[in-house]
Amino acid sequence: MKLVIVTAVEEFQKDVLKLFKNSNIQNFSSSDIDGHKNSAPVLMASSWFPGEKFGNESRLFFSFTNDENIDVLFLQIKEFNNQLETNNPIKAVVVPIEKFI
Repeated sequence: MKLVIVTAVEEFQKDVLKLFKNSNIQNFSSSDIDGHKNSAPVLMASSWFPGEKFGNESRLFFSFTNDENIDVLFLQIKEFNNQLETNNPIKAVVVPIEKFI
């Protein structure tokens, strides 16, 4: 069993849910997050509201699942990202689990 963590911009939420379903990952959790990219200080200083945060509405998904499901998910994410016309790919990582109850 491993932990798979997936992040995506809010617009791709339905796509990620479909990818999880197609990968036979039925149990997962998700959360709203703000995604950030380092922006140039000049851009921040020239903003009308310099205290405003420069985050993108994003989603974080995670699931404890087996290797076979993760392999299918990663193949599907790779195919999805190859067809994107934006600079916001779906990202995923896998974390091994040493113990669980």
